[in-house]
Amino acid sequence: MLNMIEHGKRTDHPGLLIVHGLYGSARNWGVIAKRLSDSRQVVAVDMRNHGLSPWHDTHSYPDMADDLAQVLEGLDGPFDVLGHSMGGKAAMVLALTRPDLVNRLIVADIAPVAYGHSQIQFIEAMKAVDLDKVERRSDAAEQLKQVVDDPTLITFFTQSLDVKEKKWRLNLDVLAREMPRILSFPEVAGQFDKPTLFLSGANSDYVKREYREGIKALFPQAQFAKIPGAGHWLHAEKPREFEAAVRTWTT
Repeated sequence: MLNMIEHGKRTDHPGLLIVHGLYGSARNWGVIAKRLSDSRQVVAVDMRNHGLSPWHDTHSYPDMADDLAQVLEGLDGPFDVLGHSMGGKAAMVLALTRPDLVNRLIVADIAPVAYGHSQIQFIEAMKAVDLDKVERRSDAAEQLKQVVDDPTLITFFTQSLDVKEKKWRLNLDVLAREMPRILSFPEVAGQFDKPTLFLSGANSDYVKREYREGIKALFPQAQFAKIPGAGHWLHAEKPREFEAAVRTWTT
């Protein structure tokens, strides 16, 4: 079972399941999850090979969707489901294969397509950190600054560092090996014909207009919205605007 962080209590309003992206964790979503839990139960999970969840030899989207289905069955779903990037792809596969467990779907800055830009450079950056010299997260951040330009990403990555144990809470070897699967999107039969929002950063090119026909084929009720001034990490860059969009869509 995936590790979960629960906020709020079950109410008449459907619960919300938050699914993080690659190199993320449930902790990354703490502030947004807590704020959204003022009127509903919100559950954020650590995906397999991330955070405090079990490590596995595979990292495919059908496997991740099965993990999420197990969580929702234990929570007595259906829930609204919000997934960002890799988590958005996993949430889409969940919705397509187990629509009984999903009430409404929010896909944050990702499309059901294969992407060509690898994220392997970040694995190499994290592996290059000399953990023996790390006594606090800032020590790791200083090392990452040499190879990672974006300070937001550095903060994001170091949240997955166990300083006391001097190890990453990321199965970096498996994530590297499975990168082609992570960048792809599997062939999935069927449709998810419930309300679906593709919420993107206006400065991001992850959800291009030419993808919309393929999206509509899988998600006939799909609608599209953009958050001005935000890129791919829209929930971190514009958290209040992101929160407002989620509230509007799931109310």
